[in-house]
Amino acid sequence: MKKILLTMAAALLMGTTAMAKDVKVLVMSTSPAVEKAEDGTKIKDNLRLTAGVKRVKADLTSQKIIVIYDADKTASKNILAAMKKMGYETTVISDEKAPEKLPVDGTSGASKQKK
Repeated sequence: MKKILLTMAAALLMGTTAMAKDVKVLVMSTSPAVEKAEDGTKIKDNLRLTAGVKRVKADLTSQKIIVIYDADKTASKNILAAMKKMGYETTVISDEKAPEKLPVDGTSGASKQKK
């Protein structure tokens, strides 16, 4: 009985590892630049409709768009095509595998703190 339980536990562990998602972070700048909150909201709302997109942040200060997406469900070219469809030309700054533990704000190691 013990052997059966150990075998089942090992199989579940291997299955969980095999199902780990390939999460990536795409950072891009746009032309025209995103300068208004309304433009950032428009981009976020539209990109969330793209399959595989998990989170979108429009950083008006640095004028960058940060997209966290599941590379098993979509490719960065699909996200860039969605941006073009909205009227934005994009320049990819980085498109890399997400760190094991994503920060709360999706951009840096600093998490949002309550004041």
